[in-house]
Amino acid sequence: MKRKFYTFVSIAVAASLLAACGNTGGKEAEKESAKAGAHHTNSEALAAHKDLNQKPVPLKMERIGPHDVKIEMTAQITDIEIDKGKIYKAWTFNGQVPGPLIVVNEGDTIHFTLKNMDPAIPHSMDFHAVHASPSKDFVDVMPNKSGTFTYPANNPGVFMYHCGTKPVLAHIANGMHGMIIVKPKNGYPTDNEVDREFVLIQNEWYKYNDMDDFQNGVPSYVVFSTKALKTGDRNTNGDTFTLKEEPLVAKVGDKVRIYIENVGPNEVSSFHVVGTVFDDVYIDGNPNNHLKGLQTVMLPASGGAVVEFTVTRPGNYSIVTHQFNHAQKGAVAILKVMETGEDDSGH
Repeated sequence: MKRKFYTFVSIAVAASLLAACGNTGGKEAEKESAKAGAHHTNSEALAAHKDLNQKPVPLKMERIGPHDVKIEMTAQITDIEIDKGKIYKAWTFNGQVPGPLIVVNEGDTIHFTLKNMDPAIPHSMDFHAVHASPSKDFVDVMPNKSGTFTYPANNPGVFMYHCGTKPVLAHIANGMHGMIIVKPKNGYPTDNEVDREFVLIQNEWYKYNDMDDFQNGVPSYVVFSTKALKTGDRNTNGDTFTLKEEPLVAKVGDKVRIYIENVGPNEVSSFHVVGTVFDDVYIDGNPNNHLKGLQTVMLPASGGAVVEFTVTRPGNYSIVTHQFNHAQKGAVAILKVMETGEDDSGH
């Protein structure tokens, strides 16, 4: 039965990838896509990926007008340490998992280019923050090619982005996901109260490139990362240890804002900070979705929020998903609160 299932999935995936290739032409790309489609059903690296560890290409983002932003991202294959000594040959945006943080303003037009350095398979971009025609604006970019697309970001909030190439689950689970923030044009009502801001992203890791585990299994690890909001901020990959060993830092009395996104691909997050209550919460980061006094914020796969809370005593505050089977698998970060707000750990 299992062999039949693998064969069926392999054929279906290969067919869908070949169909995507047919929209752009290129027999070589069709052949590589067919190989990749067949490969999605087992847990080994593609032959073209096995010895590949591409150096992360920096995100390129430039404001080219009052309401126009030019963004260039790169699809590439890069090794990511997801647990101590555990390396995952990830499918990435810009050599990061999750990918780099994108920040634009409400009302901006995004002029987006995706370069595909993956030698084997096509990739694409699905921004949850935009209005677009998926069949035209989120189309596959073939290996060693690039594609450029334009769309408006008219809704403020905290949104997911991810590769939308079929099978989407495989591309997200292998690492192709991230956060885009669309800053509200009039800000948030609490802007003048906030002392510190952080970005957190929750994601899951499964058995390597194993479509059966992606669909039917449970995550091996559930993890947090932080991404840089401004120059000098920390920027980490999703792993089980970094944000425990090197905590985020705040000062007693600070009101802390966290932009949080659960990129899944499969599980819900019950986002909670131990030792405090959320003063203000903006569901999906939209200022109109304002709630107060929450203990936990439920984030579906692809759900985001802005949460704000005040730290009144020194100590270590655990940031978790309150689904503690997932916290046990790694989804814990530490916020270290000190009288001075300085990090005394030497990091």
